[in-house]
Amino acid sequence: MTLEFAMEMLHYPSISSLLPKFSSIKYLRRRRKRLSVGLRGKLYNGTKKGVASFSVMNNASEGGEADTAVVVQTPSTKPRRFEVLSGYPTPFGASSRDGGVNFVVSSSNATSVTLCLMGISDLPECGLVIENLTFQKRVTEEIAFDPLTNRTGDVWHVFVKGDLEDMVYGYKFGGRFSPEDGLYFDSSKILIDPYAKGVVSRGEYGALGHKGDCWPQMACLVPSANNEFDWEGDLPLKLPQRDLFIYEMHVRGFTNHESSNSKFPGTYLGVVEKLDHLENIGVNCIELMPCHEFNELEYYSYNPVQGDYKMNFWGYSTINFFTPMARYSFTGLGNHGLGAVNEFKYLVREAHKRGIEVIMDVVFNHTAEGNENGPTLSFRGLDNLVFYMTAPKGEYYNYSGCGNTLNCNHPIVRQFILDCLRYWATEMHIDGFRFDLASILTRSSSLWDAVNVYGTATEGETLTTGTPLNSPPLIDMISNDPILHGVKLIAEAWDCGGLYQVGMFPHWGIWSEWNGKYRDVVRQFIKGTDGFSGAFAECICGSPNLYQEGGRKPWNSINFVCAHDGFTLADLVTYNEKHNLANGEDNKDGENHNNSWNCGQEGEFASISVKNLRRRQMRNFFLCLMVSQGVPMIYMGDEYGHTKGGNNNTYCHDNHINYFRWDKMEEASSDFFRFSRLLTKFRHECESLGLNDFPTADRLQWHGHASGMPDWSDRSRFVAFTLIDSVKGELYVAFNSSHRAVMVALPERPGYQWEPLVDTGKTAPFDFLSPDLPERDIAIRQYAHFLNSNLYPMLSYSSVILLLSPIENI
Repeated sequence: MTLEFAMEMLHYPSISSLLPKFSSIKYLRRRRKRLSVGLRGKLYNGTKKGVASFSVMNNASEGGEADTAVVVQTPSTKPRRFEVLSGYPTPFGASSRDGGVNFVVSSSNATSVTLCLMGISDLPECGLVIENLTFQKRVTEEIAFDPLTNRTGDVWHVFVKGDLEDMVYGYKFGGRFSPEDGLYFDSSKILIDPYAKGVVSRGEYGALGHKGDCWPQMACLVPSANNEFDWEGDLPLKLPQRDLFIYEMHVRGFTNHESSNSKFPGTYLGVVEKLDHLENIGVNCIELMPCHEFNELEYYSYNPVQGDYKMNFWGYSTINFFTPMARYSFTGLGNHGLGAVNEFKYLVREAHKRGIEVIMDVVFNHTAEGNENGPTLSFRGLDNLVFYMTAPKGEYYNYSGCGNTLNCNHPIVRQFILDCLRYWATEMHIDGFRFDLASILTRSSSLWDAVNVYGTATEGETLTTGTPLNSPPLIDMISNDPILHGVKLIAEAWDCGGLYQVGMFPHWGIWSEWNGKYRDVVRQFIKGTDGFSGAFAECICGSPNLYQEGGRKPWNSINFVCAHDGFTLADLVTYNEKHNLANGEDNKDGENHNNSWNCGQEGEFASISVKNLRRRQMRNFFLCLMVSQGVPMIYMGDEYGHTKGGNNNTYCHDNHINYFRWDKMEEASSDFFRFSRLLTKFRHECESLGLNDFPTADRLQWHGHASGMPDWSDRSRFVAFTLIDSVKGELYVAFNSSHRAVMVALPERPGYQWEPLVDTGKTAPFDFLSPDLPERDIAIRQYAHFLNSNLYPMLSYSSVILLLSPIENI
């Protein structure tokens, strides 16, 4: 894909228009070199159209509209003029309509609101001089809201007509600054509109603002009626959830390593370049780690251990929930921030063309503003008591572990969250959402009472802030919203305040869960811990012990062994302890209870026998995922065995630790990568490995070392079962997590004989006997004397899949 072709697909008028109209010198030089676009004539200041500083005075008429007087403070040949009217109280945010823009924001405690309009070139770079052009940080226009004509209830609104080209906006809120009362109004700060559909700030990932500023001024995109994206008829795929294979991935980390050879490294376009890889391994759903606008420089500090700088790499610290992360786009701030929006849409559209759904990891539990020591960017300065859970003396409840907790079940906040989900589902064509620390969404809000929620009082109701609710209003609204009907909803059913709801999350019959119990049980059983055979069998069946009684199905369980948070699959079998020194926190951060096993030696440098056992264990984990009822999910890089060196908390590393290593994937193409790809394909081919309901005895039978005699004792480390499949006939699957080899007696099937397909105890390529494998027949005949006696030998720590074939076919 050429750059010109990609831009044409994204509907940019020309490559020259991609050049951001403001940036650092470093950023401009880099873009000039890459795009062959000169600076002269492409940059402008706030006087492009003769803009000067204005003050706007409103005189409200009895009809509710405002007469406007524009006072020019600095002479200009072509002053901008704005017609300011009372506006409409809905919808929230900035909306292009009737030849102007309607601005709406809600604040119940502010005493004044001012709309700040800025020329895009005036925004971030104070004092930069480029080719005799000086950028000034200034507000081009300030439009004060009249409380009589520009306010309906707690909603402030204004309608502006005029020349809004190349403009961005923000708000100033006046009121009392009293942190002990939970009030943080400061009319000197320009804040982001929570409903903004685009946020403009720095253009290049990791580049500091002027004078090393990590938090330069941010502003919101003024919408335009002319912004169109050609979806080419794209519609939601609506894949049955039971058929999904989810791939958790990081947009930047997927293609930013030099071995990706990407033309657009670390971007949405880079992911599009590599969609063929995902198709090749059978992925039909990608779960994007946070792509809402966040500040990767939030943790910026020198890390002497790594010799680089710490970043907020994962992105679980949202600034604006309606905006795709601008610095994940190749164009950065091109087209005034619309470049990122269109590139994200392009990714979704191209994924859908390949039959791949896109799920977003959303963080509606806290924001980047943190506690009282954090920056005031939007929510805090707009209406702190509404948006955050606060205690009587203004302290922040911290159920998120990140300094603040979003007040999710407050009426204003839950409507905000619902509007955001609707936007991404309709405007961005997102197929589903995974809710980070979703248990916070079930907690009661600050000032919780029946009047707050239902409009009337209930006698005797006394709920403390943060109390878990059986029927949380927010979850009710999302679950029963007609626009979100059919959108996939996945909960991370726990939070950092100790609330653990796996199997118990309020679900309305449609919510799925990251099954953390599946992860823990499978890790324990596969590594050979006593007492987990029965629980392991429950995991294989889709965890009916968790989901059946509440009316849910196996596909409500998102099965995973590894995710972004914790050990990778390769590290799970390489390290007993976390090795997080690279984080610069003296190895004190990260999870201490990993249920991992290094197979006998700690670290990557180990004997041949230990390394062979590790590869066997990796295959065992992957096979378990593929034969379990429910929805399998793997983490980016686990398909080839990516290692993070034993670091189980890599939130701060923008480097090879978190980057997908395409060179390593190529090295593993004949080993684990081949195995994982073939096993995923096998799962898709089987009708019985993605059932719509929990398997019963007429389809599934349990076995032990002897046929039909399972061992559920505390000391059992062997689980086997047969499963009737309408496509493959019948499968025999067995797991031996003992340190001893065993001889298994297979179930008798007159006229048929069992034939090996997968044996993790074998070395590649004989671990998976695919039909195109040379010497496949020889490999099968080597076991003919066992199979003729209805026996099969299994090594220690191994698993197998056998298929039933008519004797005449063998």
